[in-house]
Parts: sequence; structure tokens; C-alpha cells
Amino acid sequence: MKSWMPFEWIAATRFLAEGRMQTTFILIGCAIGVAVIVFLSAVLTGMQQNIIRRSLLSQAHIVIQPAEEVARPQPRGTPGGELAIVQKRAQRLLSIDQWQRIVPEVRDIPGVSVVSPVVSGPAFAIRGDANKSVSVAGIEPDDYNRIVPLPDKMVAGTWRLASTDVLVGTELAKDLGAGVGDKVRFATPGGGDVTLTITGIFDLGSRGVNERNVYVLLRTGQDLLNLPGGASTINVTVDDIWQAEVVAQAISAKVGLEADSWIRTNQQFFIALNAQTISNIVLRISVGISVALGIASVLVVSVVQKSREIGILRAMGASRRQVMNVFLIQGGIVGLVGSFLGSGIAAGALQLWQAMLKNPDGTPLFLLEFDPMLVLWAAAIATLTGLAAAVTPARRAAKLDPVVAIRA
Repeated sequence: MKSWMPFEWIAATRFLAEGRMQTTFILIGCAIGVAVIVFLSAVLTGMQQNIIRRSLLSQAHIVIQPAEEVARPQPRGTPGGELAIVQKRAQRLLSIDQWQRIVPEVRDIPGVSVVSPVVSGPAFAIRGDANKSVSVAGIEPDDYNRIVPLPDKMVAGTWRLASTDVLVGTELAKDLGAGVGDKVRFATPGGGDVTLTITGIFDLGSRGVNERNVYVLLRTGQDLLNLPGGASTINVTVDDIWQAEVVAQAISAKVGLEADSWIRTNQQFFIALNAQTISNIVLRISVGISVALGIASVLVVSVVQKSREIGILRAMGASRRQVMNVFLIQGGIVGLVGSFLGSGIAAGALQLWQAMLKNPDGTPLFLLEFDPMLVLWAAAIATLTGLAAAVTPARRAAKLDPVVAIRA
């Protein structure tokens, strides 16, 4: 039945079949190790993506803005004399010079996904006796919605904007006692004053954002903030968030403006995410070493138990290489089969996790994706681990003297 198989494979599968209990235990150990790796990798990755998604939900990956205004010290008295002491000047709301030309240049930079001009500044939202300080953002909806998914976060009304419309957060709407269709007056320190109609109320998952952020059409924001035709920032998202700082430096070098990535502005958060990633890698390595030691220990015992059979094989003409391959194949089979068993266990555990842990509204605590590539990765690593674990027992088996082994 197995005559078509090479000699080493026939011997390896027969040895595994004869030691059923040992084979079962080592497969269980390998499967549990792989299940732990796959399950925790999926949970930690899902948790990390959830944290990133919530933290970066209301902001761009990179913000391009004009350079700060710097007061230049002037010489006092005679040439070469003491410089006059000049206080740092207050920063004004400025527009990016020729931002219409810069936007397509930024889009052409590798790694850039979305580019959206924004005009933003402080204002007061006034309705009756209520007066709240807010941050007005004038946006181009089609582009900006690809950065901050406002359509998905609307809890009332619609996300569409016209020149007389405004989108407000749930907390601000509550503070103003306003709802969809109500009018709110917005006034700025620079003298801008406009009355807009609330067409939508959003919830971005942050009380501070819902209380402060206000979205209007770009032209409406330009008029309100006294920046006709201007854009105070250019918001950018990138394909790979971990490369945001590299892309920001490329943008700054190309257009000559300040480009701040989320990595620079959230350094502590970035360090925490890196620590979580490192912990995940260390955990995988630790479990992998444990699985390797388990496979190696069982195969070492197998070499001792099968020493007579090994001696007979050597006496029948099997080379040291062939004997060594027998045990390498056993290690590979154990790793491969154990990895698929473990992946099945992990898939069931992840389904159970999703079913049991839910938010108060019944939605999943956070999304877990069972990535097929993770299964293939686990299978490859487990197989290589099995092969590596089998090297020492295999070499030991290959070195057995056939006469001594038969007499044992």
C-alpha cells in the first residue's frame, strides 16, 4: 500500500504508528502550542488594531502645516553690538501658500493614500444661553471622509454638507440642546459670524472629540475663519501607518513644509504599541521553544526505544543519512499535523471569544480576524520547529553502531 513511498517515509510513519501513545501526546502538545500562538496572535493583533483604529479615528496620519512664525532679533546700537531681546510672537491662523499646487505633489509621493485640504480654527457655538468653545474644520467631504469615516459615525441626520450646513458631535448637541434641523450661530475671535443648520450628529467614540469638533464645508470654513481660498492644514493618510514618519519626512523634503506624523505627535502611544508588538513576538518564540523541546524529548526517547530497529535497518544496508532522515521526517510530520490541529483549536477558541465577550450594546468587544496566512505561517514555523527539534535525535540515531544496537 505504501510501496510507492520512499524508504525513509515508510519507516518514519511506521515508527509513529507503533508508538501511538507517544505520538498522540506529542501531537497534543504541539497542537496546544500552535493554538496558543495563533489564538494570542489573533487577539493581540485585533486588540492593537482596535486601539489604533479608535485612537486615529478622528485624526490624519500626517498633518502638513505652515512653519511657525519666528520673530527675528534685530541688532541694537553699533554693528556687532548686543542683539535686542525679542519675545516669541503669538501664532496666527495662516493659510498654506499655494496649497492647491502642493496637494497633487503630495499625492504623488509613494506611500500616500489620501490627501485632503482642511481649514480649521477656534470658534464659539452659540444657541440661546448656551455658548461652547469649538474647533471648526472646513473640509472637502469626498476626500476627508476617506480619512475620518464620518458617514459611518452618524447617529442622527446625514453626513452630507452644503454651504449652510454643519455636523456636530453628540456631546456638543447635548450641551447646546440642539438636534437635527436646529440652527446654531458660530462666531470667531477674528469677527467671523455665521448661522448654520445642523444636518447630522456624529459619534467618533471620544467624549472630547464629540464635544469640540465641528465640520462644515471648506468654503464655509474659509469665510468663517477669514481665510478666503485658504487651507490651514493638509491632512494625509498613508498605506502603512508604521511608515508614517518616513513618509512625513519625504513630504517635508519635497514641499518644504512641516509634516507631523502621528508617530511624532503621539510618541508615548507609539512606544506602547511597539512594546505590545515585541511582547507578542517574545510570546511566540517562547511557545515555539517549548514545543521544540517537547518534540525533541519524545524523539530522543523514541531513538532509545527503537535502537534495535535502527540497528536492523543499518544492518540491512540503510545509510546513516537515511536513518537520520527517518527521524527528521517524524519531526516534520508531528510539527505539520500538530499545526493544523492547533489552528483548528484556535479557530474554535476565537469563535467562542467573539460569542462571549461583547459590548453592552451586543456588538463584539473588538473584531478578531482569523487570517489564513497566520495558519500557513504557523504550519511552516511548526514544521521547521519539528525538523529542528529532530536534528539531535536524528544524529544520535545515525551514529548508532548496528551491532551494538541489535544487541541492546
